[in-house]
Amino acid sequence: MGAVLPILPRAVPTHRVLRFLVWLNLVVEVLIVCTGGLVRLTGSGLGCPTWPQCVPGSYVPVAHQEQSWHKYVEFGNRTLTGLVGVVAIALLVAIWLWARDRKGLLLPVGLIILGIVIQAVVGGISVHLKLNPAIVAIHFLTSMLLVCGSAWLVWREREGDADRKWLVRKEIQWLAVAASVMTVIVLVLGTMVTGSGPHSGDATQPARLDIDPRTTSWLHADAVMLLLGLVFAVLIALRLTAKDSQPWRNWLWVLIVILLQGVLGYTQYFLGVPAPLVLLHMLGASLLVVFVTWAMLSLRERVAPSGL
Repeated sequence: MGAVLPILPRAVPTHRVLRFLVWLNLVVEVLIVCTGGLVRLTGSGLGCPTWPQCVPGSYVPVAHQEQSWHKYVEFGNRTLTGLVGVVAIALLVAIWLWARDRKGLLLPVGLIILGIVIQAVVGGISVHLKLNPAIVAIHFLTSMLLVCGSAWLVWREREGDADRKWLVRKEIQWLAVAASVMTVIVLVLGTMVTGSGPHSGDATQPARLDIDPRTTSWLHADAVMLLLGLVFAVLIALRLTAKDSQPWRNWLWVLIVILLQGVLGYTQYFLGVPAPLVLLHMLGASLLVVFVTWAMLSLRERVAPSGL
């Protein structure tokens, strides 16, 4: 089994609290995608009908709300958003305390904090626009960017700040970029499938994209097939030309996640899009972003400075 596990860079020495926070940040970013999906799938998107307050005059749910248990689901997701922000700020403090010389960590952490702020604003806009599916799609895609940034930070924290050295030929680099772009297209089409489907996020007045869900689903599936072909091409090229096994093993995990997502996607389609499978599919989308990020980063290396 060890021969196929994904490979992260050889870790440079760092404070254990900082390393813990880097991983915790990735976990909570993936978790909030899942809780956001739970909000949508249970029709709890307007469980707190105002923003930033849950109801006028209160930031927390109140007993007389007409939204029943939906208010607790939505409030729980909002609370987790606060936790995500706390972890990001703690990361910034940890870098200041124990890794001030690690300038390569500041950009991903800064982008994560900026993304959390943008995410909160987009979430508020989605509430005020009664879960407009286009805004909800942007909300999800912003979460994917945060997952990508968090996965990048995990990798960046381990590899040090030496000069970058590519491990593969330029043609493979461009092929990998094409696969990454196709991953973005697959995610965008996935939001269109959800936006035109039965899980609108509102239990009483569902808002949906005015497009045919069946056509959109098959377009999404075709994009996944193209992504699969690109990943196969990257793997073949790496096997034939790369001297280091790290890139091949990480791209193999991208292939595994895509195949599992494909099986899950077809299953949920033919079973009428049951909510539990959709939630698993959203988790799979987050894992796909993580592994594509790591696979792209594995195409180069940084040798840790001797002073670390």
